[in-house]
Order: sequence, then C-alpha cells, then structure tokens
Amino acid sequence: MRIGVLGAGQLGRMLALAGYPLAKTFVFYDMSGSPSAGLGEVIIDRDGQYLDDFISRVDRVTYEFEHLPVDVAEQIAKQKPVHPCPRALKVCQNREAEKTLFGELGIPTPQWKIADSAESLQAAAEELGCPVVAKSNTEGYDGKGQAVLRSPEEAAAAWKSIGHPRLIVEKFVDFRREVSIIAVRAEDGELAFYPMAENAHHEGILRYSIAPAPKLEKHVQEDAERYIKALLNELNYVGVLTLELFETADGLVANEMAPRVHNSGHWSIEGAMTSQFENHIRAVSGHPLGSTAPRGVSCMINIIAEHGDIERILELPYAHVHLYNKGERPGRKLGHVTVLADSYEELVWRVKNCAQFLPGCPEFNSTLTARG
Repeated sequence: MRIGVLGAGQLGRMLALAGYPLAKTFVFYDMSGSPSAGLGEVIIDRDGQYLDDFISRVDRVTYEFEHLPVDVAEQIAKQKPVHPCPRALKVCQNREAEKTLFGELGIPTPQWKIADSAESLQAAAEELGCPVVAKSNTEGYDGKGQAVLRSPEEAAAAWKSIGHPRLIVEKFVDFRREVSIIAVRAEDGELAFYPMAENAHHEGILRYSIAPAPKLEKHVQEDAERYIKALLNELNYVGVLTLELFETADGLVANEMAPRVHNSGHWSIEGAMTSQFENHIRAVSGHPLGSTAPRGVSCMINIIAEHGDIERILELPYAHVHLYNKGERPGRKLGHVTVLADSYEELVWRVKNCAQFLPGCPEFNSTLTARG
C-alpha cells in the first residue's frame, strides 16, 4: 500500500519508519519548501501544480501537521481516502470551533471569549478576570501567537504583539500539571487508548513527557478516555488523536486537540507494545489496532536547539536516541531521547543523568520530583 503524507517533517519521518515493516511505501507532499523527513519520495509543491501527480501515486492519504490548507485535504478526499477526515483538520485549525465542539460534547474547557480588537480584548479580560491567555484563533502552535494578560490594561500591547485579527481569550487555569491522552480509532470503529502522559513545557515548547503519568487516579484516566472517545466518534475519526488537558483540583480541563501523532506520544516507540506511529499506520491502512500497553515507565526528552553530547547519551543502556536530521537553530526540535525504567524512582535518576548532556535542557520538574 502506498500512503501519501501531507507534510514532510519529523512526524512524517517516524510514521514512515513505523510503516516500512508493514510493507508500506510513502510519498510526502510538502507545501513549505523545507522538507526534513529525509526518506521516502518527497514532492515539493508550493503552488499546487503537482497535487494531481501526488494523488495518482498513493492509495490513501494522512497528514502529520494540522496547519495546512483544508481545501487541499477536501480535494484529495474526493479521489482517495483521507484519514483523519478533513473536518477534524478544519476544527483543529480554529480554536473557536474547537472549544465550541468541546462544549457540545460535554468536555470541560476554560471560560473563554472571542476578541476582534484591542478594545474587545480588554473587555474580555475584565469580564473573565485576569490573568487570561489570549491566543490567535488560527495558526498558533508551540506557544506562538499567544500572550498572558495580568491586567486588562495590558490588552493593547498583547493585541499588537500577537498581530492576529481574531483572538480567543481564556480564563487562566489553576492547574496541578499538564497532561495529554492519545487514542486511536480504526476504520471499523475499534478504539484503543494510551496511558496518559504528564507533560512539562518550557518557553512554550514541550520538554519532557512521562508515561504513564505518575500519581494518576484511575477516574482521571477514565474521564480523559470518555472525552476523547466522544471526539473520535463525533468526527467519525480514523487514526491517532491527541487531547491536551490540564489536571486541576476539580478534574480535567481540555486545552486543545491535535489530529495527528503527537510529541507527547514519542515515548511509545520504545515504551509501549505498539507505538502511536504504528497504530496510526494500522488505522489509516484498515488494519486491526495494536496493544497500547506500556512497557514499564518512560520519559521522553526533547532535544531543542543544540544536539549536545549525543555520544555520551548513546553510552547509556536505558536511553534511546532519535535524531531528525535537522540543523541546529534556536527553538528547533532536533530529536528526542526516550529513557526507560522499571520504576518511577529509577526513572528520575536516569532522566537527570541523561539530561546533563543536553545543553539548555531545563531542570527536570514533575510530580515525581515535587516535595510532599
């Protein structure tokens, strides 16, 4: 089977690496002009003149990045199966549509309002009560297009810094930690859920993911599974879906969803019986899903900006290195390391030992290292 992938970054690269053992071949369709997948066939097409050629080369199509033209996905879907469906892509590109869908499905969200001017942003901040988070309604990711307002008087500066004509303004959530759940739905409706991950961000970029999330009560995992199941079924979804959440004293609050394999699921390559990448390929190809059970406990560490001392990390028997074949640049994801352990106590020591070889890696802070 020939699988077409819209986008040609590291997620596409890892999808292909998971698909080759299942006798899949891959064609990447890149609209940015800067592909980094480094394998498979890549079609670079900035103006759409090669889209028909791409469609003719593949049997099914998926995507590794949600910030791509929905009309392209819809055009392809008229000729070949596209998983996940273009509707999921459309919802995830618009935070207002996304939060509205969450509300319709009974998924808790922060209080939110829409602002289309500096004045309405200030009014929203006053009504919701600061602090609030203002985000571009479309196009933002990895912390881009966002601003935190500590007072309504900061609205004018925030509006200017974001530079987007329509913002979603959310009441700041007093959360214990950030978590995510990844699930996969097959063509026949079969569902599988991965253990939730605890995520730590620094400067708007994910730095650490621990799975299964430590100190997680059973009902919290069950709530997350119920929320993401509602999304999967409502969208008639096929493939991997990620739901990012805040864990609060009153339960889970949804932040956003991603219609694709996700950075917080990279641990699953070594840390689960079947990785998120293989399960996505299984789903979009029409195969049965694989087991999502964890193999012990894991922590994924993102390699950001500089590669660091990879040779020293390769010496560690419990560390698995994945490099994306990218040049160093501030804020750029260059790869990740997955650390495996048999216990959370062992994991803490191993992660700290590994992180010392990654320059600029923030201190490992999680519920594992918190006092009390």
